[in-house]
Formats: sequence, structure tokens, C-alpha cells
Amino acid sequence: MSLQSTDPIADLLTRIRNAIAVGKTEVVLPTSKQKETVARVLKAAGYLKDVKIEKAEPRANLIVTIMGEGDVSTIHEIDRVSKPGRRVYAKKAEIPKVKSGRGVYIISTSKGVMTSREAVKAGLGGELICKVY
Repeated sequence: MSLQSTDPIADLLTRIRNAIAVGKTEVVLPTSKQKETVARVLKAAGYLKDVKIEKAEPRANLIVTIMGEGDVSTIHEIDRVSKPGRRVYAKKAEIPKVKSGRGVYIISTSKGVMTSREAVKAGLGGELICKVY
């Protein structure tokens, strides 16, 4: 069995979406820099409770805590926008709003990965990685 995924971000988002659907509070998956960065941005935006890395063999694990025990998840919808077969980019003035501003896009900019609100403040555009509401 291979631990490699052709789209690691889609794998992360799907695991989070599935965990929320069945009421799990935590997701454990093989780590990568991309997954860790996106998860940390989601935590900073208030959508995840905690993100940790646990050393293991043959590869470290990323432990994503979605919500506390008995809490309700703040994520209602989480979707991949830019895919390996079709990249989606937006200029700073063209960054769309999610649910009239109640959600955010995660954007990969020249200054790093950040939320759409942070990108607009910084005057940056970039690749739309995913949208979260």
C-alpha cells in the first residue's frame, strides 16, 4: 500500500470532511509540508482546534483536532478549488467571497499560504487552494 497521494491537499480536506460527517474529533494522516501549512492556516482562521506533528516510522503523522469532545464543528463546507489538472488563480481584486464573507478561501501567494482576508489586506493574489465555510 502506498502512502503517496497525487493530491495531498485534497486528501487532507477529504479526511477532515469525512471525520466531521461521522462525528470524529481528530484525524491522523501522513504529514507533508503542504498539508501542515494548510492545516495551520485553518487553525489560525479558527476552523480547527489544534494541529500537531507526531514522530513515527516510516514517516511522521499530522494530527488534526477538528473540535473538542462534545463540541460542534465550525466547518460546514470544505472544498478543493484548484486541482492538479486545473489550477485556479485570482488577482487581488478578483478574490471571490465565500457565503457573503462568512467563509474564507485559503490562497497560496508569493508571501506564503494565507486566508483570502489576509491576502486582500496585503494586496496579494494567488492560487485558490480551497474554500471553507
